[in-house]
Amino acid sequence: MSTSSTLTIPTINDVRQAESVIRQHISPAPLIRSYALEQALGLSNGRRIWLKDYGWTPVGSFKLLGALNWMAHHLERIGSKPVAAHSSGNFASGISFAGSRYGRRVIVVMPESAPKVKFERTRSFGAEVRTYDIATDHLTGIRDKLTREIAEGEGAIQASPYDDPHVIAGNGVGGLEIAHVLKAHGRTVSHFLCQVSGGGLMAGHALAIADGFPSAKLIGVEPSGADDFRQSLAARERVRLEKPTSICDGLLSYDVGQYNWPILQKLVEQSVSMDDLATRRAMRWLYEQHGMRTEPSGAIATAALLSGEVDLSGEGDIIVVVSGRNVDEGPFQNWIQVEPEKIKPGR
Repeated sequence: MSTSSTLTIPTINDVRQAESVIRQHISPAPLIRSYALEQALGLSNGRRIWLKDYGWTPVGSFKLLGALNWMAHHLERIGSKPVAAHSSGNFASGISFAGSRYGRRVIVVMPESAPKVKFERTRSFGAEVRTYDIATDHLTGIRDKLTREIAEGEGAIQASPYDDPHVIAGNGVGGLEIAHVLKAHGRTVSHFLCQVSGGGLMAGHALAIADGFPSAKLIGVEPSGADDFRQSLAARERVRLEKPTSICDGLLSYDVGQYNWPILQKLVEQSVSMDDLATRRAMRWLYEQHGMRTEPSGAIATAALLSGEVDLSGEGDIIVVVSGRNVDEGPFQNWIQVEPEKIKPGR
């Protein structure tokens, strides 16, 4: 890990070391070629589009990558103490899975309005769940207060869902998986599109993709009501939002993590924002074309492609992250009741 001011920032070497930890527990998430997207966007012959599908994992999202690496590096510190974390739901199930693998007790703080499937997955791996009202959290700060109370009152070791070097490095293993597959087939990459919230997913992947494909353009995608990273890039400093809003419940962090920001600022040159309607259309498109029942946060990077907001000119393949599929049936069916996207051809 490298040092930036007083922070220890993870490097590609930390991502490579994390790979041996991850492989002890799960196999690589699938990298799926999207013939439908290639045709819809009118890409030139020879270019391909790939979907990195983290919905396939045991917890239905990418979050267990960082959680497993964090847990593996804190076992001695944890000892017999519990682990505490706050989460919109996906890190909750990820850290719960990690706790079950390493025999550690986990307590998570989740919004009471989180999808039922996220509660079910989290509890299925043995974690205890405590809830809060996310609608007033920007005023009360109750999420962080509850998590601190668990840490202080019960002696728990607190894990961050995104703002931690080991979490970032663990998430980056997914980027290594992408690079391994495409390099083995002699492919190059022109664009990499990935969701950004607290930044742990994109920061880890940015390290791996920039290392494997130095000429690739790394593009963040955020909800228009929660685009703190886009604003941060413009301001050249971290911008905090008072109350992020979107149907993308997994992308509602108030700001980008301090460990993530130096990586993102250096490696990610652009972030585009998508309104919820575009995300809903992408959810419908992925369901109809690939049979994927994705959560909104999982589909938003695909929305950026379908909407034509990204300049796809260049040579090489395009990678799009599908970060998770944890969505309840009722809301999913309601969200996809929209007119199909009028796709704008790429280049």
